[in-house]
Amino acid sequence: MRCSLFVLLACLLYAGQCVADGPRRLQVQEAVVGKANEVGARRVLIITQAGGPTIIEALQKYDAQAMTYQYQLTKAPLEVLPVTTYSSFLSVQDHGDGTSTVHWRGGFYRGHTSANPPAAQNDEAALKAVTGSYRAGLAHIKELAEK
Repeated sequence: MRCSLFVLLACLLYAGQCVADGPRRLQVQEAVVGKANEVGARRVLIITQAGGPTIIEALQKYDAQAMTYQYQLTKAPLEVLPVTTYSSFLSVQDHGDGTSTVHWRGGFYRGHTSANPPAAQNDEAALKAVTGSYRAGLAHIKELAEK
């Protein structure tokens, strides 16, 4: 009887683990090499368009000397950016030869945190949206820096 109870308990625990697929913290990291340290170089971040959705970010840390800053997403429609609990970190690495690398990394959870999220708010959708945003942003930074 004791062995049967142990086997039953083990089976129940295993079955519970198979069904429980809660959200896991996701991460994205991208980088671009460019001439971002020239006098007059600037970065413009556009987070809204006329009549478009609004994304609000709050600056958390800034260090001009280390060329780093960290921000947190405070508001964004899930249709635009299907993530929750999003924070991001940007840094610039000066190569000393007129070029630099901008690193952009972030951590977040998918937009829908239940065990069975809809396709538009699952891990893949969250990773795709953030990766696309980072790549487009880094390409724009490089374009502005190399003008």
